[in-house]
Amino acid sequence: MTDYAARRTMMVDTQVRPADVTKFPIIDAMLSVPREAFVPRALRDAAYVGENVDLGGGRVVLEPRTLAKLLDALDIRGNELVLDIGSAMGYSAAVISRMAEAVIAVEEDESLGAEAQQLLLENGADNVIVYTGALKDGASEHGPYDVIAIQGAVEQVPADLIDQIKDGGRIACLFMDGALGAVRVGYKAGGQMTWRFAFNAGAPVLPGFEKQAAFAL
Repeated sequence: MTDYAARRTMMVDTQVRPADVTKFPIIDAMLSVPREAFVPRALRDAAYVGENVDLGGGRVVLEPRTLAKLLDALDIRGNELVLDIGSAMGYSAAVISRMAEAVIAVEEDESLGAEAQQLLLENGADNVIVYTGALKDGASEHGPYDVIAIQGAVEQVPADLIDQIKDGGRIACLFMDGALGAVRVGYKAGGQMTWRFAFNAGAPVLPGFEKQAAFAL
């Protein structure tokens, strides 16, 4: 029988801490949430490997290092409402739920969303609501949000999503340009966004976040 608790500790000690992530809430959440429970059963042995877990259809569970550094850059506080886009089976939402006041997790695949809600409840993440809808549309009726996290890469961020960030809030996005990816945090002030580089990473671009091709006659 696999000792997943030992694997979690090893994941934190070999992937998260060496990436300069030391904030206690992040370390505690990643030690506590059973990552293997939030991937398809056939992929459980891959849950703690230091790479993205491929769910098919261009969707992944972000590797532990990337998720940890993204959360470190966002610096989520206990009184904040977080929008988690593309949470798949709910791992990222479960981790974030231990830091935030509440999480709205957006998933466009209805069966994946239903499975996520069940898994989140089974694992004590009762401050998460799974919302079914297009990832690029967010969930405006539950917003505005203090923080938006996107579980995958983007080429561009839809304006509708930026509108869902509270003034004084922030969003973290992994921008892919060819094979190179850079996570940037966008800060909203006076309705304007200011972007700052956080770190390099890689992931597939989520559906709806591709650059629109310029129309030419």
